[in-house]
Amino acid sequence: MKTLNDFDFKGKKAVIRVDFNVPLDENFNVTDDTRIVAAKPTIDKILNDGGSAILMSHLGRPKGKEEKYSLKHIVAKVSEVLGVTVKFVEDCVGADVEAAAAALQPGEVLLLENLRFYSEEEAGDEGFAKQLANLGDIYVNDAFGTAHRAHASTTIIAKFFPENKCFGSLLAKEIESLNKVLNDSKKPVTAVLGGSKVSSKITVIENILDKVDHMIIGGGMTFTFIKAQGGKIGDSICEDDKLDLALDILAKAKEKNVQVHIPVDVIAADGFKNDANTQVTNVTEIPDGWQGLDAGPKSLENFRKVILESKTILWNGPLGVFEMENFAKGTIALGNYIAEATESGAFSLVGGGDSVAAVKQFGLEPKMSYVSTGGGAMLEMLEGKTLPGIAAILE
Repeated sequence: MKTLNDFDFKGKKAVIRVDFNVPLDENFNVTDDTRIVAAKPTIDKILNDGGSAILMSHLGRPKGKEEKYSLKHIVAKVSEVLGVTVKFVEDCVGADVEAAAAALQPGEVLLLENLRFYSEEEAGDEGFAKQLANLGDIYVNDAFGTAHRAHASTTIIAKFFPENKCFGSLLAKEIESLNKVLNDSKKPVTAVLGGSKVSSKITVIENILDKVDHMIIGGGMTFTFIKAQGGKIGDSICEDDKLDLALDILAKAKEKNVQVHIPVDVIAADGFKNDANTQVTNVTEIPDGWQGLDAGPKSLENFRKVILESKTILWNGPLGVFEMENFAKGTIALGNYIAEATESGAFSLVGGGDSVAAVKQFGLEPKMSYVSTGGGAMLEMLEGKTLPGIAAILE
């Protein structure tokens, strides 16, 4: 696996695929700079070596050239994070871009305009990829969030750098962290899978059953498993067409000696709102008109024992509707148990949009071993898929 440390960037121009798809407010201010900060170590190494950096990214899902999706809005924030005045060019291919890249001096950074202003980017167009490749000497992919897409800037471009391509430090860390969980883990290994749908996690579950000792199931998925086993779930969310699948998963887990832990009690509410009336109820006896919106106290006690005995923990998906304060307690408690286990030497990997949002919201991020930056990409790796952006560097 070629990384930044395999290259000396002195006098070289590095073309770096970063993931600067950051949220902006109505005045185009960056509201969360996590992804920019995450790319800093890669850019710093290149500049410190005496090289220059050409940054390319997408922002949003523009239809053609749309001013509101211009990367010019983030230039000030990128400059602030890097501590370098970042130059910007109002295109990503063409004569102006080539001139700006050619003029770039060691220690300088150039940000290109949004790649997705061109349909050729998402189409994986070879001619477009070659124009990007012509801008530099070494290709660095540091965008885990888009590594599962075979786009021009994430995959196709790599073929123009047969020897001079590598992973940036962020992408290398993502791969290492996932390998630690999937292929190189200390036992016992526990996977916590939450969220609302079994259907979105089914391939993940099937792929990790061979690698884990415990599987904690939480969130809305719980009720599909409970109903499949004959429990009464009231008005709780449920995928009625996945009941057989849930039973099949439980049977496979038993076959492979994986212990499955499902909530035994829930915080039930008489409406899907923060100020609804609530009661703690057995998960198999939720009254009609009520729905389970968070894990109950007995469930949390059971989960705590499992987590604290684990040496490797993967967390993907919340235990309840954590966006509402009254149904966030389960997710917060789980985060605290994982933090405690991590402090005692366990390796914890958090990934998937909602789990990442939760650890950030509740200040738990620094207490986890690694928090993944790519939701879809991480899920695909957990499903056992080879990501095109990663394969392109390894080829």
